[in-house]
Amino acid sequence: MSKLYLVPTPIGNLEDITLRAIRVLKEVDGILAEDTRTSGNLLRHLEISKPMTAFHIRNEHQVVERIADRIEAGETLALVTDAGTPAISDPGFLLVRECVKRGIEIECLPGPTAFVPALVNSGLPAEKFIFEGFLPHKKGRQTKLQAMAEYPYTTILYESPFRLLKTLQQLAEVCGAERRACVSRELTKIHEENARGTLAELVEHFSKKDIKGEIVIVLEGKDGCTVSTDDDSED
Repeated sequence: MSKLYLVPTPIGNLEDITLRAIRVLKEVDGILAEDTRTSGNLLRHLEISKPMTAFHIRNEHQVVERIADRIEAGETLALVTDAGTPAISDPGFLLVRECVKRGIEIECLPGPTAFVPALVNSGLPAEKFIFEGFLPHKKGRQTKLQAMAEYPYTTILYESPFRLLKTLQQLAEVCGAERRACVSRELTKIHEENARGTLAELVEHFSKKDIKGEIVIVLEGKDGCTVSTDDDSED
């Protein structure tokens, strides 16, 4: 029976791909790739040869129905992005929604996603958290930052190395310079860095270095929301 597979791919270290993901990529009829060059490198490393179709943020609105037609016609396809799990700040949602609408079977494999290791190793409460993905670049950015300053729970952001310093400075302005945070960079790679401290300390730290790699910011909630030590059992 034809279906759509959502296949997470490594966020850096190629050893992080699962055995199941490798098997699925070998078995499907074709692979939908955010960047066929990036995915091509991964497939060559895994010694997998499959036809690839470009599926990215610039064309997904135009091709989503065509791809769903292919699955309905009998093809089994896998969707991969450059790194991590499809639809998490990456293309995928529109295709999944269309497949759900048509009753097409969907199977999402577990696997890498950048915000989970960043959250867990941040040292900030992980019991409850808010994932914001990428902030707006211009319109609505200040409004979003001000709203985030009031969130009671740990908040997770994705950011590019080119805007990291500006974002940390803006967070310090709206949240206060003493709000704690952790910046994770180059996760799973040789030069992985997890910088922890107040926003003021992080601004100073990253002001002194050349920033490279994909970035995850984990921000403390308002009033330093802590994990409850109470259990829910009755005496």
